[in-house]
Amino acid sequence: MKKQLLILGIISLLISCTSNNKKVLKEANGRINSILIVMKNSEWQGDLGDELRKIIAEPVLGLPQPESQFEVSQVPIESFGSMFKASRSILIVGITDKNSFTVATDVYAAPQKIITITGKTKEELITQIQKNSKKIVSEIKNSNIISVQKQILKKYWEPSKIETFNKQNYTLKIPKTYSKVEDNGDFIWYRYHLNGGNSLELISYTIPILSEEDENGNNIVAQRDSIGKKYIPGQIDGSYMITEEAYTPHIFDVELDGKKAFETRGKWEVKGVYMAGPFLSYTVIDKQKNRLVVVEGLVYAPSINKRDYMFELEAILKTLKIN
Repeated sequence: MKKQLLILGIISLLISCTSNNKKVLKEANGRINSILIVMKNSEWQGDLGDELRKIIAEPVLGLPQPESQFEVSQVPIESFGSMFKASRSILIVGITDKNSFTVATDVYAAPQKIITITGKTKEELITQIQKNSKKIVSEIKNSNIISVQKQILKKYWEPSKIETFNKQNYTLKIPKTYSKVEDNGDFIWYRYHLNGGNSLELISYTIPILSEEDENGNNIVAQRDSIGKKYIPGQIDGSYMITEEAYTPHIFDVELDGKKAFETRGKWEVKGVYMAGPFLSYTVIDKQKNRLVVVEGLVYAPSINKRDYMFELEAILKTLKIN
């Protein structure tokens, strides 16, 4: 009963804090893509914990090695002190006298997202978790995207000085840590060098809509392969970047810059060369100009984790604005 009252007290505090966000908050701690779970140890180790792990530990699509979308730590409610309260992303879960799902922003620190899920019984709490599973992920992920954008886009290349953006009438905020590889008015390529010859790559281009298949996203693989052949050569004659033939990409309907788009997650490789990695692309339907605007990020970093690199690229790609 004491723990139920403690959870209810926290919920009341969250509601009151979100209605008065003028106070000065400390900077949130914790890495991007990490979640602090606040719930009883016995519940975390049982069915409730299993249900949460299905959601938050789900692997990121398109990576060569399995990597969960979030790093997770857990503390019981009685240990939820000032240090933990400053965490970037918090999920509070417990059995109380009501079923509820609430989201609060910048309560104890900033930037911060706190999600609280309660249920009258274990079964009803599991139902609440299942019903709100997509929102749990999207709330935390979107908050992290904004945090990454603020962090890496403090300095970015002025879009008006990039030839391709001027000619094609769209923009992307590319951090100044990325250096230009190509910008010819039709195709743009920027690179961020990592240690050991590894790199993050940003590319972008437009394609005219020539058929209903183009507009329905059915030609995405063929289109990116043709761009790879034209603009992204490999290390030996005749080699170029293609979509990995042994791995079918995952394609989802999304919205970007207020327009219908397709999100594609998969793996790239260089034809004829042992070189590969994950990619993420957004193909946006620009009906006004009867074209597809494509922005894409790739990672080349063999033998190291790539989730956070892909997340950085996603944050950049989502700055797309079509004039």
